[in-house]
Amino acid sequence: MLILQTPAGFLDHVGQKLGTSDWFTVEQRHIDGFADVTGDDFWIHVDTERAAREMPQGKTIAHGLFILALVPRLQRQIFRVERRGKGLNYGSDRVRYTASVPVGSRVRLHQTLQAAERTGAGTRITTLCEFEIEGQQRPAVVAQFILLLQDE
Repeated sequence: MLILQTPAGFLDHVGQKLGTSDWFTVEQRHIDGFADVTGDDFWIHVDTERAAREMPQGKTIAHGLFILALVPRLQRQIFRVERRGKGLNYGSDRVRYTASVPVGSRVRLHQTLQAAERTGAGTRITTLCEFEIEGQQRPAVVAQFILLLQDE
């Protein structure tokens, strides 16, 4: 895990791989909960019986947005800033859902720091986020994730 003292510490790591999270198992309860909160209850996500009959692997698949939403949870295993103020999700760029994630799959996050720039309030960082699916060549999601970490 990369441990920085302040958000400005990211300036020394531009272009470097920040790290890789532990594996996260995508369970049906996660998919159902996400569907409930977002209203995206299309059958490929929540109807396990129909998926068993009609989906290529016979399983439901996770929402792409659910996988992307795992960034904050999993990046906590990749880096930590000791002295900082609040962190604000500044946005995402070039989000691509490149492979489906069947229920029961394990995913993990790889992050590379693409940019870091000081702002009046702290440091804005852009990370390349790639979600690996265990046993698959193609990643599930590839996206640039932008975070503003304010100074103390």
